[in-house]
Amino acid sequence: MKITIDHLTEGASKAEGAAVIIDVFRAYTVESCAFSRGIKRIYPVADIEMAYELKKENPSFLLAGERHMKKPEGFDFGNSPSEINNAQLDGREMIHTTSAGTQGIRAAVKADTIFLAALVNARATAEYIKKMGFERVSLVCMGYENTRPTDEDTFCAEYIKAILEGKDNLFDKEKAVAVLKNGDGKRFFIPENQSFAPQSDFFLCTQFDVFPFAIKVEKDDLGRDISVKKDI
Repeated sequence: MKITIDHLTEGASKAEGAAVIIDVFRAYTVESCAFSRGIKRIYPVADIEMAYELKKENPSFLLAGERHMKKPEGFDFGNSPSEINNAQLDGREMIHTTSAGTQGIRAAVKADTIFLAALVNARATAEYIKKMGFERVSLVCMGYENTRPTDEDTFCAEYIKAILEGKDNLFDKEKAVAVLKNGDGKRFFIPENQSFAPQSDFFLCTQFDVFPFAIKVEKDDLGRDISVKKDI
């Protein structure tokens, strides 16, 4: 199995085989939590105007996401797993747009298959990829607002790679979380950020292997991208 780690939409545009688009803080932690809360289907879209248009066409759809970490006007949820974890989502459908994670889906035009991952479903993603027998895996870290690489996404990629190579016993989870709390995760501990980036989001996002499912991007009947839960 050939495994590479790359970053941002530039990296996504080069992804081949099974592309794993990674956004730990917070896009794909949010989608994982939403599926755990019973969401039926998620429409990940890169453009916020497209998200508003899709909502207009489908008033029953929930609207979730962020721009510059904050919930846009008219959205039901921000890009916060804490919000999602307190919601009743059984059978609902949701539109999701973010500054980083959902941008990677649009860019991964060379990939055969696209998966969406965070620390919370990292092992399930790796196990699903192994089960499907992919020989080429492209791990793409979407970073902070798709502007710079971040430790949390790189750690997640390194962890998935370690699982795929059978070396996950060498990955120090506690050390990784400590690095994040003192680094890229600091923004979740700033008092003025608590209304849109609460401390609870940090702790939810830095749990390893909570959910036993992968998230795969497929197409609906109209050719639109949809995120679908794939149980292991």
